[in-house]
Amino acid sequence: MYQKTNINEYRDVILRQIPKEAEITKIEFEGPIIAIYSKNPQILMENGEIIKSIAKTIKKRIVVRADPSVRKDLRDAKEYILKTIPQEAEVVDIFFDEVLGEVIIEAKKPGLVIGKGGSILKQITLNTNWRAIVMRSAPIKSKVMTQRMRLLREKREYREKFLRKVGMRIHRTTLYKTDCVRISLLGGFQEVGRSAVLVQTNKSSILLDCGIKLGAATFHEQFPRLDVNEFEVENLDAVVLTHAHLDHCGFIPFLFKYGYSGPVYCTKATQDLTTLLQLDYIEVLSREGSFIPYSLRDVKKMILHMISLDYGEVTDIAPDIKLTLHNAGHILGSAMAHLHIGDGFYNILYTSDFKFGRTKLLESASSSFPRLEALIMESTYGGREDVMPDRVQSEKYFLSIINDALSRNGKVLIPVLAIGRSQEIMLILHDAMEKNIIPRVPVFIEGMVLEATAIHTAHPEDLSNDLRDRIFYKGENPFISDVFIRVDDRYARSDIIEGEPCIIMATSGMLMGGPALEYFKALAEDEKNSLIFVSYQPEGTLGHRIQNGLREVPLTDERGTIHIVKVKMDIKNVEGFSGHSDRKQLLRFIQNLTPKPREVIIGHGERGKSESLISVIDRMFGIKAKAPNVMDAIRLI
Repeated sequence: MYQKTNINEYRDVILRQIPKEAEITKIEFEGPIIAIYSKNPQILMENGEIIKSIAKTIKKRIVVRADPSVRKDLRDAKEYILKTIPQEAEVVDIFFDEVLGEVIIEAKKPGLVIGKGGSILKQITLNTNWRAIVMRSAPIKSKVMTQRMRLLREKREYREKFLRKVGMRIHRTTLYKTDCVRISLLGGFQEVGRSAVLVQTNKSSILLDCGIKLGAATFHEQFPRLDVNEFEVENLDAVVLTHAHLDHCGFIPFLFKYGYSGPVYCTKATQDLTTLLQLDYIEVLSREGSFIPYSLRDVKKMILHMISLDYGEVTDIAPDIKLTLHNAGHILGSAMAHLHIGDGFYNILYTSDFKFGRTKLLESASSSFPRLEALIMESTYGGREDVMPDRVQSEKYFLSIINDALSRNGKVLIPVLAIGRSQEIMLILHDAMEKNIIPRVPVFIEGMVLEATAIHTAHPEDLSNDLRDRIFYKGENPFISDVFIRVDDRYARSDIIEGEPCIIMATSGMLMGGPALEYFKALAEDEKNSLIFVSYQPEGTLGHRIQNGLREVPLTDERGTIHIVKVKMDIKNVEGFSGHSDRKQLLRFIQNLTPKPREVIIGHGERGKSESLISVIDRMFGIKAKAPNVMDAIRLI
């Protein structure tokens, strides 16, 4: 019989290797991290090889914390920190987390807080016995980020108990070796929307994404199939969230509403963006009088259960599963999830949505992994006809449409997805105006784009290398250019509509509501104006119908009266800005993928696109591929 190392054995290994002078007071399992509390932490911090050796032996992430009894008084610690950090760093806030013994330093120039080789942070930690962590202060303040951080600070004790509960579950003793891996497809296969994949072994249960399907024809098709026998919320070890689009994150709070109490793993940027989208989703449904599947309370509980990971950081999320997130190049913070199961027994890569090509905003998706047996890959643009135009040509075409509209004194409406596409378009417009390719006219920004852009400015480390260098080293941040004008008041719309030629960027990108629809109502009947679709328009959305020739649109006003809006404005569709890979990029990704998988499972695409893609994968690479349906279950080994 097999027995995994238990918690007491981990503690014994740690205590055997740590010098007695370090005076260890306790060892806690805080989520995927093992925290060692010491009355003399300097010994462990100054001799990093001790901790490195232990981490290598037990294959766990370890953090050293000072015992509360030896931490410097809060007032003295703050005084020391402010004296040690150069004034040029522009410290905005200092917060002491007395539960975890951490001091979070928010500064406009975090590099100056860190110091060369981390010297200043290390000095602060050693001399105050508070573990110093630095945060970048965003140039544009985000209400959502502020509210999320306030909640985490208010619920520190709850958070500590939660992390320790997760730690005990991850490191629980198991009796048998992992000998099987099974996936159940709960949504997002042979369709786009409600992505959810349940991964199970004989020890663990992990859910990859849990989204909703916007524009679903029936209520039954809107949410993942959590009613299957395989899914039991009380047995779920973890949720892995790949990125903050509602078709991947929109249904996660529902799990907490019905009893889930485990962790949600994702990147830092995804934490902030997910909160933004879910709060907006609740608000929109409430305004429409539609069924709301969860409440604000459930969103808050999800926030308290989120654990952020950096790209490339290997983390235990279950007794026999390690997770590593890799850049997906889709939107800010988007990730591919690599699952290392059973100490090398089996490896899965779930790409979720990804872009295998650089953009102005993000670097290309990763394609190199340590081990790989099964690939679960998207196929949104996997059809034979899904070859996007050259990116440079797309930008030229896009800018020519804008020039044409402005030359006839018209206005340009660009319905956008708040996250990703909006910021990409902002970069294109900013650079085109700087180079005098298009006139320098106001670009009015309204809706969730404002908050999403603020969140982008808080995570520049996740942006493309070129954009990151512009922000860090050249002092250029296109997102805060004076050409972009915030519209915080809906009553300002009439002035914009009646004013001079301009560009308007607003949500929703599919014209299913929000400020973009209001601008459309006002601008549609003037042939001088242009509407440019830059996003995928799913079937069932108003955007899709207009894109395909609808020119008389019935819309309801605030009084409930239906009016027919005659579409006379110029309707254009510009492809090439997608955050998804087109067919060529999907195939090039598999070609570049190292190592090659034994099998490929295709999802996140309409039936015809998925089936077209599996045939070419088999022919080109000799890899077994399949395109299963929702509710199918596959035993991988």
